[in-house]
This record gives sequence, C-alpha cells and structure tokens, in this order.
Amino acid sequence: MPPASQPSSRPGRPGRTLRAVRVPLAAATVLAALAASAGPAAAGPAERPGGRGQDAVRYVALGDSFSSGPGIPDQADVACGRSARNYPSLIAAGLGAASFTDATCAGADTSHMTNPQASAPPQLDALRPDTTLVTLGIGGNDLDLTGILTRCVVLGQLVPNGAPCKSSYTLLGTDAIGARIASTAPRIAAVLAEIHGRSPAARVLVVGYPAIFPDDGTACRPTVPLATGDFPWIRDKEKQLNSMLAQQAGAQRDVYVDAYAPSVGHDACKPAGVRWIEPEDTAEAAGFHPNAAGHRSTADAALATLTR
Repeated sequence: MPPASQPSSRPGRPGRTLRAVRVPLAAATVLAALAASAGPAAAGPAERPGGRGQDAVRYVALGDSFSSGPGIPDQADVACGRSARNYPSLIAAGLGAASFTDATCAGADTSHMTNPQASAPPQLDALRPDTTLVTLGIGGNDLDLTGILTRCVVLGQLVPNGAPCKSSYTLLGTDAIGARIASTAPRIAAVLAEIHGRSPAARVLVVGYPAIFPDDGTACRPTVPLATGDFPWIRDKEKQLNSMLAQQAGAQRDVYVDAYAPSVGHDACKPAGVRWIEPEDTAEAAGFHPNAAGHRSTADAALATLTR
C-alpha cells in the first residue's frame, strides 16, 4: 500500500496500488490499497524526449501498480504511484530510448487502457504511430486481487490452518478465480490488438507478475497471516494468471516477459535484503508490491528478451 504520504482510495482511480493489502503483524487489520485515491489528480504520463533516427527506440509503458512502482523512492507521480525507478524507467535507460512515455498507473485494469482513470487519460492515448516498443503489465486488478488477498487474510485470522480462502472461492465445485482469469483473457487480447492498431511498428512485451509468496508453497504466518493452505493456492492462481498472459501474448505474436521465475526465492516471506516483494508498507515499496530490486529484475528480464 502507499506510504503515509501517498494517497489511497477506491479501486479504479489513480493513486492506488494494485490494490495492495496492508497486513500489520500486530493486528488483524486489513486495508486494500490497490485502487486509487481521492488525493491529488494524476499528472500526465512522464515523457523524456531524446534523439531521432530511423533506429531510435520510442518506448511507451502501460500497466498497473506492479509496473508503476508505488512507494519506491523517488515517486515521480504520487497520484499514480509511479516511481522514477520502476522497471519501465530502467528499460528506457538501458536502451537509451529516444523517447519514453510512462503511462502506468496504480489501480489500472484493462478498462483504463481505453477509458480515463479519474483524471488520468486512457493509457493507450500515449501510443503514437512511430512508437517502436511497448510494455504492458495488466490483469491483476481485473481479478480484484485486492479483494482476494483481503478475504484470505481475514479468513486466515479466523481459521489459521487448512485453506479457508480457497474453499470460499471454490464452493459447489466452482473455480471463481479461474473464471475471472478466463474472462480477462479476451480483454487482454483486445488491448493487444488496439496497441498494434495504434502503433503497428511496435514490438510489444507482455510483462507477467513476480512471485508474491513462496514458490514451494510454504507458509510464513508470522509475516503474512494467511491460512497455511492458502499460500500454495494463491501461488497456483498467480501462475494461472501468468499462463493466460503468456498465451495471449503468443496468440498476438508478441513476447511474454517472465517476471516470476527470476523472483523465486525473493517473495514477501523472505527477510529484508532478500525479498523483492514487501509484505507490508515499508520505506522500500507498497505492501505486496515489488521493491526497487524486484523492478530491477523485471527490467533485466525484459531487456534480455530484446536481445534474443
């Protein structure tokens, strides 16, 4: 979640993280911080003009809080939770981009690609016919990841063993989260098609989500009060989301950037200095979001795909 100086608010408005959930260890308080704030209006996308030339990289970054970097110092746009050290900024610097527009905004879902997010314009409006590179990190808010984590923490306080959150989302043999992922797939496809329509020469990278909890399914209840059996379930749902994103990228002949594999062993259960996901709001990043090291890893993974 955003630090005290950063506004928080309702889903779908700038200034919220990917609806990060704050989990104070001494209390059972759960706050959803992925949505947007009633704070200051979002500034326009950050732009950096550069040189010209036929081979110049003209880069536009699109996405939610896992792309914008809420809470990571220094915040270039507090309302959108956008850090000057997020992975789009690192990619732009690594490529020496001639132009760079960072339209990422905390709380964004696929609808905010073509519709305003409070005072922030539609993210796809940042695209130009001469754009040569686009990164897209979106989908978590379409699932209401904040609501999922909030419910899981509450149930974990009441029923610390077993998998009460999983059970609540799979009543009568249904898979509610799987259904949300399936319904998000055509929205991702539509966004990718729109990107190619607006920037036909652009190479598009679809960026997945890093490992939030241990890949081996182990629990860390002293750090994150989920029920023991819900840790592997949330891991599996995140992998299912990433798999869908990879499939949609492949269907459009775009490139999927795997942020998950490099982040294994650096999840929110690990100690400071090892973890790349913060388990609560810290000076390093918003709770349940990547810190600067996590963004560095994602940037490295994206840059590696561009050299293949």
